[in-house]
Amino acid sequence: MTSKTPAVVLGAGMAGLLAAAALARTADVGEVVLVERDRLPAGPHPRRGLPQGRHAHVLMSSGARAIEALLPGTTERWRAAGAHRIGLPDGYVMLLPQGWLPRGETGQFVVSCSRALLDWVVREQVLALPGVRLADETEAVALCGDTARVDGVEVRDLRDGSTRRLDAGIVVDATGRGSRAPHWLATLGLPSVDEDVVDSGLRYATRVFRAPAGAETAFPIVNIQADPEQDRPGQTAALMPIEDGRWLVTLSGTRGGQPPADEREFVGFARAMRHPIVGDLIAGAEALGPVAVTNSTANRRRHFERLAEWPDGFVVLGDAVASYNPVYGHGMTVAAHGAAALAAVLDTVPVLQPGAAHEVQRRLASIAADAWGHATGTDIRFPGARGPAPSRVERAMWRYQSRLMRTALGRPGVARELVEVFTLSAPASRLIRPRIVLATLLGPGRALLQQPPFTATERAAAAV
Repeated sequence: MTSKTPAVVLGAGMAGLLAAAALARTADVGEVVLVERDRLPAGPHPRRGLPQGRHAHVLMSSGARAIEALLPGTTERWRAAGAHRIGLPDGYVMLLPQGWLPRGETGQFVVSCSRALLDWVVREQVLALPGVRLADETEAVALCGDTARVDGVEVRDLRDGSTRRLDAGIVVDATGRGSRAPHWLATLGLPSVDEDVVDSGLRYATRVFRAPAGAETAFPIVNIQADPEQDRPGQTAALMPIEDGRWLVTLSGTRGGQPPADEREFVGFARAMRHPIVGDLIAGAEALGPVAVTNSTANRRRHFERLAEWPDGFVVLGDAVASYNPVYGHGMTVAAHGAAALAAVLDTVPVLQPGAAHEVQRRLASIAADAWGHATGTDIRFPGARGPAPSRVERAMWRYQSRLMRTALGRPGVARELVEVFTLSAPASRLIRPRIVLATLLGPGRALLQQPPFTATERAAAAV
């Protein structure tokens, strides 16, 4: 009988948990050790190592389906814990740069709740899998091996400072934006990793409110998006129903127009946007805590796939590969697709087979591409944004996309296609098929909405 190889996953956020789930189901993997710097909470509570965890998070339908395939029953567990399954766009009141998006069913949705709840439900399931073991309050300090193969990781216990080696047939780095993978690879003797950065200077400010009576369980997500052509700087507002009858409200602003940390200015900032609806909704609501602020929102992509040599036994996944401005809501969905790709490759080739890790890394680069293009193609257009200057082709695509989005406001068929791409359920290339291009050239087929499309019940519940 062939012995199974151990695996180590660095980071117990969403990407790391899903990577552990993928490895735990792999036939030739034995014990899976999850290494995490934080002491993980016993329930759905925020933690220090997830600084953006207090802000708005949505999981797109394609990400939820990928997670469901790895961990059956997760969606129902989220809902039982208080999360909302909100249709997109039927459960949204959304102001796009081109106007109000009509509400209608498409089969796509988002899971809306606190990030702490999303992680906790997944974490409970992963840690219950046979062979998965948690080593929290522990940090990775170095990879073990050479340029040909990584065969373990050196870790430090943060409680007593002791170090030890964890042997592994595969090591997955899911440590997020702060990943030290480029440094670790250089220490092994590999070349530097190419990196792209697009930074709009966006700042996030979030506060939680008690939902009004009647709006605790059935209320849409309300989203005011920035217009990169008109808003100078760009500012957004998102009101999300979350568990326990609460609204989580996140405001954002690019360089020169960042939201305040002062509680007294929060509502006024929301009311001063392209439309005041989010500010109006929370003006009389009970605040349940202070304003939380985050500035680490730059888009950052590391091109590990470009290295001519790649060590067997090492994979970098999730935000450690590509992290996005969180206002677009794609990070967790990309991580879920990445974990699914890891599982798919290891379903067909042994973990220790030469080239297996490199194949996973190439697939992860492809998965990151569409979300990267959406986030950076918008962010680079705001004043003061830092990043490579857009090409003529990119500028032409912006003009097409703007016309496409306006068309979608009046043509339900085009809107469905747009939503499928936005939820990463379909590739961006779907939007340049001849049928969509022709519809875009013709423009909206009906009059556009002039007011936020609340239902009468919603208006009464929130006194809109």
